[in-house]
Amino acid sequence: MSRFLLGHAPAIRLGVFAGLLLLMAVLEARAPRRPRLLPRRARWPGNLGIVAINTAALRLLIPLGAVGLAAIGERRGWGLLNHLPLAPWLRALAAFMLLDLAIYLQHVMFHAVPALWRLHRMHHADLDFDVTTGARFHPGEILLSMGIKLGVVAALGAPAAAVLVFEVALNGTAMFNHANLRLPLGLDRALRWIVVTPDMHRVHHSVVVAETNSNFGFNLPWWDRLLGTYRAQPAAGHLGMTIGIDRFRDPGASRLDRMLLQPFAGSGQRDEGGQRDAGGQRDGGRGSVAIAQSPPPPPR
Repeated sequence: MSRFLLGHAPAIRLGVFAGLLLLMAVLEARAPRRPRLLPRRARWPGNLGIVAINTAALRLLIPLGAVGLAAIGERRGWGLLNHLPLAPWLRALAAFMLLDLAIYLQHVMFHAVPALWRLHRMHHADLDFDVTTGARFHPGEILLSMGIKLGVVAALGAPAAAVLVFEVALNGTAMFNHANLRLPLGLDRALRWIVVTPDMHRVHHSVVVAETNSNFGFNLPWWDRLLGTYRAQPAAGHLGMTIGIDRFRDPGASRLDRMLLQPFAGSGQRDEGGQRDAGGQRDGGRGSVAIAQSPPPPPR
């Protein structure tokens, strides 16, 4: 099985990405959670164009990739998991869980450090929230994230097949939990115990800083619950909340050229004047993880 996965890795990646992108686009068109602020033609060329640039940058600058490094590590016995007496399935499961924790912690760091927020805020500046938002990341963030992932893979000694499964799953869940998809509330409540749902992650894309600094998980929802960054619902409800960043409200900012230049626009703070949190207090934009203390209203 591992040999098959590794031998067909490019086709698996492309097939899962294209298939889920199409599926989520169809589903969110049939059952949208929120009305669109902008038409797809104003956003999708930039959001999908950045995918092409990121793919080319990774192939050119880091051709080995995390799976390739993991395969080398397996042969040479690198990393913690290669020195523990674990069954292969348990080693793979541990690698998957620890890689997901690393992605969660990395996400928190990209919010907490102003220089990293400059890169990451392009993802948050999307004025709408749909399946393409899940692929909208600045090339600088993508390259830095891959460097971090390579270090984690080498330190863990993660099996190559487990790394491939993790990357495919992470890519797939990112498109699912960014979809503008209306799920039955009962199904959403059940699913968010095992996977990050669109309603759970949408809170993270609110202009309210206390909400932006919550629900950092992309794949598994447990880290937010365990580490105190979980927020069930936005204060204004899903229909009333505002998506994006206050200082990037110009629809023209969704053009590909302006997206690429966004890290160099202004300060590394949330916005030049700070945003207001759920209690009306001004936030200086330092990126600290702030969790609202008042109970959220019922979902809408």
